[in-house]
Amino acid sequence: MRRFNIALLAALTLSNALSTAPAQAHDRTPPLGLANCTATACHFDVPPGTYDVTVRLGGESAASTAVSGETRRSLLPETATAAGRTVTRSFTVDVRTPEGEPTGPDGTPGLDLTLGGTAPALADIRVTPAHHARQIILIGDSTVCDQPGDPYSGWGQQLPQFLRKGISVANYADSGESTVTYLENPLLWGTVQPLIHPGDLVLVQLAHNDKTTDEATYRANLETLVAGIRDRGGRPVLVTPIVRRWFNADGTLNNNTALLVNGLGVDLPGVIRSVAATEGVTLIDLTAQTKALVESLGVEGSKALYLYNEKKDNTHTSAHGATVYAGLVRDALVARHLLPEDRVRVG
Repeated sequence: MRRFNIALLAALTLSNALSTAPAQAHDRTPPLGLANCTATACHFDVPPGTYDVTVRLGGESAASTAVSGETRRSLLPETATAAGRTVTRSFTVDVRTPEGEPTGPDGTPGLDLTLGGTAPALADIRVTPAHHARQIILIGDSTVCDQPGDPYSGWGQQLPQFLRKGISVANYADSGESTVTYLENPLLWGTVQPLIHPGDLVLVQLAHNDKTTDEATYRANLETLVAGIRDRGGRPVLVTPIVRRWFNADGTLNNNTALLVNGLGVDLPGVIRSVAATEGVTLIDLTAQTKALVESLGVEGSKALYLYNEKKDNTHTSAHGATVYAGLVRDALVARHLLPEDRVRVG
């Protein structure tokens, strides 16, 4: 009996040692938190993937903090906190290589976050793998992409700030691409299509660079993208292009340049609308919405949406304009019940 008790004790001791060893090893691994941050930035040495980030903002003094990350993506809008108060916010971020445009440089490995705002204050932060996040994939051109340099910004670069934890934005838009080049380049469609999972939303806005694409080819290219998204179980959403800020003398945008009618006379937004109707695809008519907004602001007021003041550029948007246009996309997705309202930030 005594030998049995000694054996039992030895077995229990061994069992406890084995069960606690992984926990002890895990405890030696620093958590992904404030230790990875300075006053203005954080770096987390993580592999490509999708991550949930929870931040506690504020402190002893009044503060106002925004969070951006990777290639200038807006991840959390500026959030004010009173002195002695903190608030907790969460978002989900896509970490990939290349971290910005698919044909651009790889960027910095891991997850990089930047603390901005008028008086940034980070009280705590935690980064964990996101196991059940939904994905919004973006296919587009320079008006959508993660623009690498200030003052440029694509609306896809600003979209993440409108989404709460549980939904990530994987922006595979690329400057200079048309439907022709996007389908041909293995770094673009050949890379993106295999990444589509069942249920993913895939937003497609390609038109600005289809300047010499004939109507039959343009239509066929859109149909190829739609079919390819559906083959992977994704949910295609066709987005008509944002307008160019090109006014007529009467203050309207009713001209080919503004409304993306190409050099062959092809009404590109019109073809997108037609394909959406024929294929039974959700349509976001960003051309109509941005036309109405730009006309309502007028010649002077609309300059701030684009880079007219900085670059005399009436095609590419400022960070302000991209944020406004991203808000239109968010509203359209909610209105079409493609995003749950509890996963969307308003304002």
